[in-house]
Amino acid sequence: MLKQKITQSAKTKISQTLRSWLPILQANIEDLKENLDKFAEENPFLSVQDAIKTSEKGKSYFDSFYKNNTNSTMIESMGVGKKSVYELLNEQIIPPLFPTKKSQDIANKIIQCLNHEGYFEFDEEIMQDVDEKDLENIRMRFKFLDPIGVGAKDYKEAFLFALENEDLDEELYDFCKMLILDFENIQDYTKEKKYTQAIAAIKKFSIPPFLEYFEDSQAIIPDIFIFRENNEIKVKINDEYYPEISIETDGINHEYLAHYIKEAKNLVDALAMRKATLYKIGLMIVEHQYDFFIGKDIKPMTLKDIAEDLDRNASTVSRAIANKYLSCERGLIPLKDFFAFALDEEGETSNTSVKDFIANLVKNENRLKPLSDSKILKLIQDEFKIDIGRRTVTKYRKHLNIASSTDRKKLYELEG
Repeated sequence: MLKQKITQSAKTKISQTLRSWLPILQANIEDLKENLDKFAEENPFLSVQDAIKTSEKGKSYFDSFYKNNTNSTMIESMGVGKKSVYELLNEQIIPPLFPTKKSQDIANKIIQCLNHEGYFEFDEEIMQDVDEKDLENIRMRFKFLDPIGVGAKDYKEAFLFALENEDLDEELYDFCKMLILDFENIQDYTKEKKYTQAIAAIKKFSIPPFLEYFEDSQAIIPDIFIFRENNEIKVKINDEYYPEISIETDGINHEYLAHYIKEAKNLVDALAMRKATLYKIGLMIVEHQYDFFIGKDIKPMTLKDIAEDLDRNASTVSRAIANKYLSCERGLIPLKDFFAFALDEEGETSNTSVKDFIANLVKNENRLKPLSDSKILKLIQDEFKIDIGRRTVTKYRKHLNIASSTDRKKLYELEG
């Protein structure tokens, strides 16, 4: 069991460096080089390069970690970037569907406006120079792209996009379209002669459009690895993906340029501080959440708990964990998920445990009679002996992207 008390008396230089370069601490690992490049543009002595360091045997730490870890396949699939759905879309923005540069530019802006489900959400800033008629004209061409339904404004339009790609007779096409447009009342059509055939056709559609791409839609690279080695839980920073910073003075020694050289050295210090801070946060997460790494629930823990151990303030810890992930045997997990607040006086039940409970209830519910928020509340109270309100249950359900019981029933009926 890993039990390590972290104490730190930070040097003044490091503290000043950390305050001066907070964007470096806050940036996720994918955006780190971009943040460093901004400093390099203004400093002639700085050089920033992508670098995946290799071991003496020529293999990266990733290779050895995956080979030796019992859950390497799962972690590799979740921790190493794949071609994103956005890249796949960009490859399709070509003639003859998008024959002109104007049509291609508008199509690329539409892609920028797609949400995580693949639906189009108008962004005034992105579309500020685009005529509304041109926008709709180009967006309608997305019905012929993969994944089917991408670019639609909502699930109904996505189903209609998908319907356009089906080879159906006119009568069945019209009936499917009617069902989609009146989806809220789909149960009213069960006795229609085309109902079974139409439902079979609609069920083939994968909606939301990005449903099959949710894992691949963004390349998430973990900042921290937690793994077992020789019956111990260990922490490693993923510095394989850290950019290389070099300072090139060429022997220049001029008082006027001294501040540039100092800034360059501070940037190197800041990058080292980022690694050190995240490593210590990793150690603290293992100490406070040890039970989680052996298969149990996440316990209540606050930013203040970690900040006190690190001799940092909570806002610094908040920046350090923002948009960052930890990879362990149980998967790829946002660091923020480890900071759950207590729902009971004893501090044993976290909001994360309750959310997991809700997700499991819905996963195993009776599809003919989905659980209402009130019923879920009663089951939570019986299980955890805590006093929370129905509104809290509704909020957690929405955070989990779980539809209401009424909407779930309609979805279940559509799935058959």
